[in-house]
This record gives sequence, C-alpha cells and structure tokens, in this order.
Amino acid sequence: MNAKALTPNRTPQATEPSTAAPVAPEQDSTQTIAAAITSAIIEHRLAPGAKLTEQKIAAIYGVSRTIVRQALFQLARDHLVTLEPARGAFVSKPSVEEAQQVFAVRRMLEQHLIEEFCDKATTADFRAMRAHLKQEQAVVGRVDVTGRTRLLGDFHVLMAERIGNIVLAQILSELISRCALITLMYQSSRAAQHSSDEHVAILKALESRDVKLAKALMEAHLRETENSLLYHPRASSADLKLALAAYAA
Repeated sequence: MNAKALTPNRTPQATEPSTAAPVAPEQDSTQTIAAAITSAIIEHRLAPGAKLTEQKIAAIYGVSRTIVRQALFQLARDHLVTLEPARGAFVSKPSVEEAQQVFAVRRMLEQHLIEEFCDKATTADFRAMRAHLKQEQAVVGRVDVTGRTRLLGDFHVLMAERIGNIVLAQILSELISRCALITLMYQSSRAAQHSSDEHVAILKALESRDVKLAKALMEAHLRETENSLLYHPRASSADLKLALAAYAA
C-alpha cells in the first residue's frame, strides 16, 4: 500500500530531488481521496461497514465520480474497502479469523524487523526513535485519539524506514491500517499509555543490542494487543461528510 496514503501527515525523510514527471491532476485527486479515507479509518472517523457513496465523496472534493471510483478501487486492493456488486463500496469488516491472521503475520514480520534493526541501526536511528517515543508519550497522555493512533502505529513503520527497508515499511503500513480497522470493530479496553510504555521497553532492549529480549518484548506486545480485543463488533457509524471534513480542501 502507498505509504503516503497510510500516513499522510508523516514528515518524509530527506530524499534526492525527484526527476519524475509531474503527477496528473486526476491521479493527484485520486491519491488525495484515498489518503483521506484511509486516515479516516485509521483515526476511527469511519466505522467498519460504513457506506462510501461515490456521489457524496465526489461532492465533498469537487471531483468526478470516476476519480472517486479509482480511489475506492485502490483501497479495495489494500483490503480497506469492500466493493459489492449493485450495492457499492463499504469500509471493510474483517472477520475474527481474518483479524487473527493479520496479527499472526505482523508477529512474524516484526520478529524479522527486530533482527534487522538490531543489526543495522545507527546512533542517528536510535535518536530518531527516541524522538518519536517522546512525541508518543506526550500524545497518549492527552485526549487525542487521532494523534495517538497515528503515532502508535508509526513506531513500527519508522523502525523499518530508518534501516532502509521500504518494502517492509509499506507492508507494515497496510497491516497496521487493517489492525486499526480491527481495533475499531472489536472494542478494546487496551490503554494507549501501556502500549507506548511497551514501545519504550522494546527500544531499550534494541539499544542494548539484546535481540532475544527485544524479540520477546515485541512478541508479547503484539499478542497482548490482540488478546485485548473482545471480538464483539461495535455498532457505530459516522456521517461521511463529517468523517472526511478534516481532509477536504
């Protein structure tokens, strides 16, 4: 999944000047809408099962339904949206089995991430991770669902980005988006502060280059997150215009 779409407010790392051709306005609008819907899902503004009406979205962004349809097709490829014949597009509603599979894949990938990060991370990488955790700790102490949802997920993606494994970063971005959807659907009592404290412990183990401990902590962190889900669907929905208002021009 497009990393920009998943974390549209992330500050990108410095890169060389691009020599790519300019992005067509239609493509840019498609990406903007896809990023907005993704953010609304991650930040719990759109509930699982919410209907994504092409006409309403087109009116919100002042674009054609064709552009909206392209954005919805992109999100369907990333499993965030389900397209149903004759009914339209809906925010995906993962089953309990799918939720368990998503967490199982994350546990597998993040064990590898721990090993690679321990092997490749530099002083600058650890400094960047500590700066991220400082932001995380500040946000989880406030009533800021948007900020804490983004930062708690970004901790895992940032680890992959810092060591240059962009493919893993993109895969984790998609999985974390699906985890956010799962958490929204299956009401959780898990405290954000506790999750952030676990991130601190993981980073300390990484700084000590204790691969075994860091892997054990990450495994426990992800299992506890999954176990905190009650697997009882939440009956909630959001007004589409209100959910996307923060991202409309």
